[in-house]
Amino acid sequence: MSVIDKIRNGGGTLFTFELLPPLKGHSIERVYSTIDRLIEFDPAYINFTSHRNETIYHERPDGLIEKKVVRKRPGTISLAAAVKYKYNIPVVPHVLCGGFTKEETENVLIDMNFLGINDVLALRGDPPKGFRTFIPEKNGHTHTYELVKQIVNMNNGRYLERVTLRNILKHLIFRLIWKT
Repeated sequence: MSVIDKIRNGGGTLFTFELLPPLKGHSIERVYSTIDRLIEFDPAYINFTSHRNETIYHERPDGLIEKKVVRKRPGTISLAAAVKYKYNIPVVPHVLCGGFTKEETENVLIDMNFLGINDVLALRGDPPKGFRTFIPEKNGHTHTYELVKQIVNMNNGRYLERVTLRNILKHLIFRLIWKT
């Protein structure tokens, strides 16, 4: 049952909670321990937040600016899938505009479909740490409605790069030229 069905048919207040993926280097056992303490309250579903990686920018000796990831969290989707199948409970991973390109978003949505995760919370996300305004990734979404449109398009079988006979032939010709 989808989360929206649970909300519509809930007949009252539903208990749910939200988890933040742990920082890299931490075990999933910490997440399971948290859920084990809350599972007795029969949550209708569990939300999984998502955060863009924290990055810093520094100037290299050649004058170029280099972006370096300084804080990373394990994948929200993989964590949501592990919990979904361990506890047999619906999960709602958050998918953000901030910090992700359209292609990365498409890959996340493909993974979700493969893993049987059909609920999602689409959000713009916060500005990068140290910034006051939201800055989209290059080739990323600026607004949540754009992300929702991409999700709806994928639900209707429309991907970023349409697979056409022309694209397939172009790819095959490139491979033939490359090998000769």
